Amino acid sequence: MAGDDGSEPPPAGLTGPSGTIRVRHPSEVTHSVNPILAIGQILLSIALIAAILLQARGTGLSGTFGGDSAVYRSRRGVERRLWQFTIVLLVLWVFFALVSFTFVG
Repeated sequence: MAGDDGSEPPPAGLTGPSGTIRVRHPSEVTHSVNPILAIGQILLSIALIAAILLQARGTGLSGTFGGDSAVYRSRRGVERRLWQFTIVLLVLWVFFALVSFTFVG
């Protein structure tokens, strides 16, 4: 039996009836995802996609074939706030993803 030779026995729940180590089938392993984190990440994903699409410049055929002007200009007003909002959404999305990954188990 495990532990007779001075080694530590396997953790509880991993041994079968004969004392041998039992390997769990992937279908037996359950992961509980926090529904609040999942819904929050989905909503943040949708908002992030919308914010990115609202910033698209040169859409249409002229932008596809290089018709967009290459002149640099700074963001002002609503465009600047949308850029900052997109960055905040991105940071929140990464935070939710890391928290969700940490608490799954």
